[in-house]
Amino acid sequence: MLYKVTKRLLDLIFFMIALPFLIILYSIIFILIKLDSPGPVILKQKRIGKDMQIFTMYKFRTMYIDADINGLPPTDEYDKRVTTVGKFLRKSSLDETPQFINLFLGQMSLVGPRPEIQALLPYYQPAELKRFDVIPGLTGLWQISGRKNKQSISQKASIDIEYINQASFWFDLKILIKTPLVVLKARGAY
Repeated sequence: MLYKVTKRLLDLIFFMIALPFLIILYSIIFILIKLDSPGPVILKQKRIGKDMQIFTMYKFRTMYIDADINGLPPTDEYDKRVTTVGKFLRKSSLDETPQFINLFLGQMSLVGPRPEIQALLPYYQPAELKRFDVIPGLTGLWQISGRKNKQSISQKASIDIEYINQASFWFDLKILIKTPLVVLKARGAY
């Protein structure tokens, strides 16, 4: 219980500290996306969160309009659906930063398994559904482990369950410290 309260408090403190920087960053990204291609700046996707509750997750749009209807198929580094600015946003993971809104709303946390796309739920084995017992995160053990899109659902779920089994303030801190290093290397990102 103490871990959950501390985790939420850390999420809110981090959000408040990051907010002034996010406002500036969002303004710049807004302009870049608008100059790059027509359409909305923010993409809304239905995702599965804690206890399999559906919520709307926010991202910066990185694809041309109507290119990504339901999050499938996954993209690769040569995907022609991705805009020029979108390639940079994906490589740097800046496309994910609007999820701070989800963090503020309590739908996501700084650290946890990534929220899943609804279309993939039928492919989970019963034991793998444990990954939905916790609040999803902006980053997590899977992200710092290489975040390869080619991994199977079972491989990703296994890493997520490993996180859940080890979850603690210190483990979250370790993941948070490693995340910028992984993002800077752009390992597994496209």
